[in-house]
Amino acid sequence: MGTACDLVGPRLASASLILITTPAVYCSSLIDSATGFLLVRFFTGFSLATFVSTQFWMSSMFSPPKVGLANGVAGGWGNMGGGATQLIMPLVYELIKKIGSTNFIAWRIAFFIPGVMQTCSAIAVLMFGQDMPDGNYNKLHKAGEKHKDNFSEVFKHAVTNYRGWILALTYGYCFGVELTIDNIIAQYFYDRFGVNISKAGTIAASFGLANIVSRPGGGLFSDYLSKLFGMRGRLWGLWVVQTLGGIFCVILGRTNSLAGSIVVLLLFSLFCQAACGLTFGVVPFVSRRSLGLISGMGGGGGNVGAVLTQLIFFHNSKYSTEDGIFYMGIMILVCTLPIALIHFPQWGGMLCGPKPGYTPEDYYQSEWSHHEQQKGYHTASLRFAENSVREGGRSARGSGHSKHTVPVETSPTDV
Repeated sequence: MGTACDLVGPRLASASLILITTPAVYCSSLIDSATGFLLVRFFTGFSLATFVSTQFWMSSMFSPPKVGLANGVAGGWGNMGGGATQLIMPLVYELIKKIGSTNFIAWRIAFFIPGVMQTCSAIAVLMFGQDMPDGNYNKLHKAGEKHKDNFSEVFKHAVTNYRGWILALTYGYCFGVELTIDNIIAQYFYDRFGVNISKAGTIAASFGLANIVSRPGGGLFSDYLSKLFGMRGRLWGLWVVQTLGGIFCVILGRTNSLAGSIVVLLLFSLFCQAACGLTFGVVPFVSRRSLGLISGMGGGGGNVGAVLTQLIFFHNSKYSTEDGIFYMGIMILVCTLPIALIHFPQWGGMLCGPKPGYTPEDYYQSEWSHHEQQKGYHTASLRFAENSVREGGRSARGSGHSKHTVPVETSPTDV
């Protein structure tokens, strides 16, 4: 999905994937075997890649001072749909039964409704969406205003940028953990504390619904830290918040009371999901030429982290569920440490300052060859570099760390 966004734009990539996976959603109403259920789940799962196109889209539409909040709201409210679904679908099922359907028919009709909504969303994206502030990819390519990149160059600059791999790892233990908790937490409260399945589902839904504030809050916090301390503030904020999420996960695995577990779960959800928002406050700055693929690496890291965590600690595991949660918290703490290794030569990292004389323009135009620069293919990257001047922190603003001057409290000159 990330590569598709880089090559054809987020509008067409997103709408195409939604439409391609819609038949699997409709088939949820028709399955009559375990094999059919697994196949439907498998093919429906591909639709999760729309997260990548969404983050790419927000990173392309919003300027650096607001990109953390934009990504946080889009990603958080999207994830909130998972929590909302756990509450809404049973209500839809009950409503259809009250109208007069049998149990056998009611749940099938209920599963048909998300397919209709998915189809409508794809049509809306095609009709009302726009790839970039200045137009859609196809028109920009025809007008010669945007270079039509090739896959090999996009791929090369993504996989050779170690920052993308570190963020994929850390995202695997914030968003990946979030997915794991979504899978196990209702059963955990049902088995350990003896609550009925309805209450267990409500508790589980509260974890996902926290995304309405937690992930946007993480993105907003990232932007605020950038205003004060630049990119180094974004990185420190990500490390601190995700570490606190790991600590609360450890505590959750060792809390023996129902009330205490609910409180700790809510605190854990806030920090875990805020770390997701903070992560995508950093991702847009890793690469401009390969932004889609870098976003895809991050999103893929989240899904891989979820699968590995589920297999290691919760699938036919020697650990009890509470012990699995405890050790999952330890994994969060360990996998968050590599954030300290991320260093941007133009802005610095958690532990080291910037390289003297190195500018954002130097960093982003290094992704383009001298021949490509002569043809002007790197112009969009330079505009982004100009708009990202405040990522150097207060001390760098107006001190020659950029070849352009942008007033700190004004809107960027280029979008």
